[in-house]
Amino acid sequence: MQSRRSVRDVLRALTFPLTIVLLVLTAASVIYSVNIGSERLDPAAVWQVVLSHLGHGTGPNDPAVEAIVWELRLPRALLSVVVGAGLSVAGAAMQTLVRNPLADPYLLGVSAGASVGATAVITFGVLSAFGLWAISVGALLGSLGAALAVYLVSMAQGGLTPIRLVLSGVVLSSAFSAVASFLVFKGPDPRAAQSVLFWLLGSVSGAQWNRVPLPAVVVFLSLLLLLAASRWLDALAVGPDTAAALGVPIGPLRQSLFVLLALLVGVMVAVSGGIGFVGLVVPHLCRMVVGSLHHRVLPLAAAFGGFFMLWVDVASRVIVAPAEIPLGVVTGLIGAPVFLIVMGRRNYEYGGAA
Repeated sequence: MQSRRSVRDVLRALTFPLTIVLLVLTAASVIYSVNIGSERLDPAAVWQVVLSHLGHGTGPNDPAVEAIVWELRLPRALLSVVVGAGLSVAGAAMQTLVRNPLADPYLLGVSAGASVGATAVITFGVLSAFGLWAISVGALLGSLGAALAVYLVSMAQGGLTPIRLVLSGVVLSSAFSAVASFLVFKGPDPRAAQSVLFWLLGSVSGAQWNRVPLPAVVVFLSLLLLLAASRWLDALAVGPDTAAALGVPIGPLRQSLFVLLALLVGVMVAVSGGIGFVGLVVPHLCRMVVGSLHHRVLPLAAAFGGFFMLWVDVASRVIVAPAEIPLGVVTGLIGAPVFLIVMGRRNYEYGGAA
């Protein structure tokens, strides 16, 4: 037991180096992953394309390789990293907000609300004026609408307490899912159900360069804000009474967290659909390594979440190539057994000693 504790103490002291190592591995993996797919590419040709767009090219590029690398796979790889980081950070913060180890980023009904917006676009052509952005805009509006509904219901019932947030989120998620199912049932095109299902299970196959900056900025700013409030989050994770005794403004903090997480998760769902288990499992794995203090957990969760989602996306497009598996299927197959193993460890407690 003593040796195990000493190992954990060493890992906690090395949180920053571990995060940097993961970021370096992620950057290397992004370049390497571009070679992988139904069409195998020459690594030298891939590097030539990347360097040419960075202003260091040494010759003309193969047009086919350039289209695959620069227009398809590279923005897809970067978006998967951003989404993985965002969901992992949101999951860690959500578990603190509701003080529940089973909370995931979609607890506020954001995913179910997004499914209503996306389904309305796919089945009835709502918001078609936005063109290729129609599904993302519909999903974002639906997710923010769902979060607003959860907020209003919780406030009407007495405030943003953990139990009210959990119950309101679960109940309204069921209601929004029913609405989405009804839209599919009433839709004029029976084939739209398959498109809706694929979107609900998550994918970054539609990634383009113009879809990467917004979610990347949202994730970066959200992480900075959460790190700035990390001491308050540590106190809130212990309990509201302790936090209040330490001078933490419980009400404003919960409301700010709610708004921030609604925006963060809403943007992630809008660009990738619903991807389960990432925001649930990754924070727990990070707490096992570096403890429960948020200034350690949050950056490590962002780095590991991005790395994990990148390779999930690679697996989704090579397992049954040239077809593609939705990301939520892969994360579910990996995340469920991993979470059960984590939960079964006798020395692991959610929010345990830091």
